[in-house]
Amino acid sequence: MARVTALRERGARVEIELDGSSWRTVPLDAAARAGLRVGLELDRERLRELRNALRRTQAGTRALRALRTRDLAAAELDARLERSGFTAAERTETVARLEQTGLVDDARLAHSRAAVLAERGHGDASIRWDLEQRGIAAAHVEEALGALEPEPERASRIVAERGAGPATARLLARRGFDEEAVAAGRGTDL
Repeated sequence: MARVTALRERGARVEIELDGSSWRTVPLDAAARAGLRVGLELDRERLRELRNALRRTQAGTRALRALRTRDLAAAELDARLERSGFTAAERTETVARLEQTGLVDDARLAHSRAAVLAERGHGDASIRWDLEQRGIAAAHVEEALGALEPEPERASRIVAERGAGPATARLLARRGFDEEAVAAGRGTDL
């Protein structure tokens, strides 16, 4: 069995020396998770633990890279990690850790995304569809919709800006407004 003879920290990485010879350099958190220390024998079990720790670190890195540009729902992040080849256990652990830290928050995402879509002139059906496609739970979707300005008021503002007519009615229908709003956009009552 090979024995760890030195661990040299190199920034966020650790250089591992086995039996007096340089072996590998791994991320610091992976070395800590695997419990590496000088004098430890690296048997199959310890190597398996190190490999698992490296995979968890890689999953976390991949997830953070995805979150760097925009918020993602837990389900979206899980799907990205799955496409990258991570196991269900690795994905679950990574997403749970990011939810605990607040980096992944489906309720926050639902509220912010609903507000953006409402501001862009979308109706409740369109907003609901968008949030559901992201894998956000129905309770968060309904809560986010409930926090918005009522749909009839949003529709009447669009009608006031564009004027009533067939084109406005089609726009309201395309953007997920209910039948009453579409009829108001047409300039008729139901």
